[in-house]
Amino acid sequence: MRRLPPLRSLEAFVRVAKLGSAKAAASELSLSPPALSRRIKALEDFMGKSLFDRRSQAMILNHDGQQLLDAIEPALEAMAEAVDELSGQGGEYRLRLGVLPLFGTQRLIPRLPELRKMFPKLHIDVDASAHAENLLGDVVDAAIIIAADVDPKLYSVRLDTNTVYAIASKQIAQEHNITKPEDLAKHTVIVHSDMPKIFDEWRNAMGIPKLKPAAIDNISSGPLMLEAAANGLGIAIMHGSHLSDAKDPRLTRLFNVEVESPYSYWFVCRPRALKQRSVKLFHDWLLKAGV
Repeated sequence: MRRLPPLRSLEAFVRVAKLGSAKAAASELSLSPPALSRRIKALEDFMGKSLFDRRSQAMILNHDGQQLLDAIEPALEAMAEAVDELSGQGGEYRLRLGVLPLFGTQRLIPRLPELRKMFPKLHIDVDASAHAENLLGDVVDAAIIIAADVDPKLYSVRLDTNTVYAIASKQIAQEHNITKPEDLAKHTVIVHSDMPKIFDEWRNAMGIPKLKPAAIDNISSGPLMLEAAANGLGIAIMHGSHLSDAKDPRLTRLFNVEVESPYSYWFVCRPRALKQRSVKLFHDWLLKAGV
């Protein structure tokens, strides 16, 4: 048998390649940064070439690194699938699923009892990390993400379309008499960090593309955006479904105008992952149930 590099070094290499950060990869693998660096160096020594361009806090795959990742990733996925299949106990199937907290809280978890009744031996491990599409085939088997578009190399299904609302606390809306979009020039606007296009789309649709609010605050969590709006910290520009699903009596929608969002929820996985029983069962149920 040909000599292979240590599996731990390959695991560290894939994590750094996916996350673009040695610090983030070390945290994912529960390693100290020096220990992770040693594993990467061991692989580079084995290969006889550098695999990353080091830039301040980032590690970016170079050409050789990308070639290695493309070559080994399918084999590592196949190995992981074989281990998962052979280690199953009593017919149990386990899905590692990436889900954003707001989707999970409002839409997925309340419906999972239906899936459990249908497939009692299917169990789901949930990872609520952002950008779960970068963890596919390694940390998660499949993910539900929110995006304007999806990498064409992935299998993807659009789960919905959305409209954009301006959401405020009822108290703020009443006290400040917010009745027209131009009134937001006096207020802070809250936008999701991963959805930068949404405020521009909303302004354009409202016919005020040059509107400048008092400030724009970015928050990387839908639940925190709603809570910030409910506490009067600003006007949240986000999907209307989040307001209706939250059923929070402190919040209200401003301006009765429908604005189409450039972002949708998507189910994504690597094409070969659909061969896994756990992924296929969840995928088919998700689309049929219309979660």
